[in-house]
Amino acid sequence: MPTLTGETYSEKSKGKDVRNSNIIAAKAVANAIRTSLGPRGMDKLMELSNGEVLISNDGATILSKMNVLHPAAKMLVEMSQSQDIEAGDGTTTVVVVAGALLEASGSLLSKGIHPMAIASSFMKAAVQATKILEDMAKPVDLNDRDDLISAVNTCLSSKVVSQNSDLL
Repeated sequence: MPTLTGETYSEKSKGKDVRNSNIIAAKAVANAIRTSLGPRGMDKLMELSNGEVLISNDGATILSKMNVLHPAAKMLVEMSQSQDIEAGDGTTTVVVVAGALLEASGSLLSKGIHPMAIASSFMKAAVQATKILEDMAKPVDLNDRDDLISAVNTCLSSKVVSQNSDLL
């Protein structure tokens, strides 16, 4: 049995133990913000290190205020920040989906399935999901103002500005 020394494992630690530790830490971050997802997401009450109290249901805000020490959990926070920079949306979703994939991975690992087989299967699933989404996609006519307004209203429906989306 490996011995823990603070946040790190000793040299006698096995890869399985480190892998399980990474999955648990990342799932903890995902579970912490999962309930804030979507238009009916719950607010989180946080006390910051300076004593200030913050209430938010924005996943990016919650993650940015969390003091995450575990490297795997930090990767989820960084993934959320990257999503915010690249798309400006979906910051909570990417973390929740990653947490769900890690939970499924943990279950498969506990059944003795090799990590490379799991990773390969996830890659195949991503290719298939992309194909399905491309088949479902509808072309957008940039000259059809009503369709564009409808698309923008849908995009803004889960944001703070949704109550004023008709003005935008």
